[in-house]
Amino acid sequence: MTVGTGEDGRVENDVVLTAPLFADMDVEQTQALRASLTPIELARGDVLFHEGEPGDRLYVIERGKIKLGRRSNDGRENLLSVLGPGEMFGELSLFDPGPRTATASVVADARLQELAHRDLVAWLQTNPAVAKHLLQALARRLRRTNEALADLVFSDVPGRVAKALLDLSTRFGEPVEDGLRVAHDLTQEELAQLVGASRETVNKALADFAARGWVRREGRAVVLLDVDRLERRAR
Repeated sequence: MTVGTGEDGRVENDVVLTAPLFADMDVEQTQALRASLTPIELARGDVLFHEGEPGDRLYVIERGKIKLGRRSNDGRENLLSVLGPGEMFGELSLFDPGPRTATASVVADARLQELAHRDLVAWLQTNPAVAKHLLQALARRLRRTNEALADLVFSDVPGRVAKALLDLSTRFGEPVEDGLRVAHDLTQEELAQLVGASRETVNKALADFAARGWVRREGRAVVLLDVDRLERRAR
């Protein structure tokens, strides 16, 4: 991968460097930590790790999409989040090495960068400021989890569907002529797992949104035609 340097001395043109791990680093620090990362290529459907397995690695997504999910004792799945380029996961195991709390699977062909626990610990000892950004990332993840739990209690399914579409649009949305196209790459079942409802109920909500002219469905993508209406419905 080609990495350039801007006028302010920062490394440019590398989506990995947008991860919280690299926040506020200078060129030398960035290049040193970047050299500790190990690339991993994965195809859709691959499982990076399973819930309950030992974990001592952090991952930064360079391209593609990763889903994090959990399975209940009766076999039902709950999709916790879908992550894309520039985002990282597995950081919890770096502060508290132990069993993985979720299963990480590939939604769209992906390239990841892996950082081992021992490498990060050594890095934090000489660059303690990095810990602040990692803790901020963990705090944001916890805040989203709390919001999701509140939504399950206080929001109806259409409201949760609208909120999920808006959340996905912040990661994967691309402007098109008539709206914002969100290529989420999720199956209908996976989208239902993300919302925490049945596939039939989620499809009914999406059909209603389409009938109202708020969205247009395009396979494993959706075009948001009326973001304002969706935002009001998500409240």
